[in-house]
Amino acid sequence: MSSTRSYARPALPDGGRRLAAFLAALAFFLSTVEYMLPRPVPFMRLGLANLPLLLAVDLLPFGSYIALALVKVVGMSVLTGSLFSYVALFSLAGTLASALVMRGLRALAGPRSLSYVGLCVAGAVSSNLAQVALARVFVFGDSARFMAPAFVGLGLASGLALGAFTQAFASKSAWLAGILSSPSAAGASAGGAE
Repeated sequence: MSSTRSYARPALPDGGRRLAAFLAALAFFLSTVEYMLPRPVPFMRLGLANLPLLLAVDLLPFGSYIALALVKVVGMSVLTGSLFSYVALFSLAGTLASALVMRGLRALAGPRSLSYVGLCVAGAVSSNLAQVALARVFVFGDSARFMAPAFVGLGLASGLALGAFTQAFASKSAWLAGILSSPSAAGASAGGAE
């Protein structure tokens, strides 16, 4: 590990807008698929819609990355009919916590030191911790601590599964390899504002 930032994001001709739109559409599709799956507890989800966000860690500049996270939350909330409910607030907090932790860890460690599995587990656990914190404040009070171990444990399990899937996809995807091998923008690896 020679530097904290040993890679550069690909230079995308439009600043990543088309790729961000594609990843947002993929998140909407995966949200729809996930909405159709049965849930053991009403607020528990596998996190399938986070897969595009996980891939975007290495692909999009920071502004487009955060915009993708916000669009994912709004789109998912519209699809599930929860846009103006506390569920959307929980989703927003969890998604932003996850997105910022994954992006921060990738910036610190780089892709050679931290796999998609590690990123996904860190993102899932941070998302669940943010949601448990909100549940404590707005819904359950002090008894939220009783659900925290199970909630974080399920987040760990889904993070491992989705991270392993993403790692396998990234190792075999010609599409992703093509994007990652495109020439890097000048100064992208300098760690400045992206």
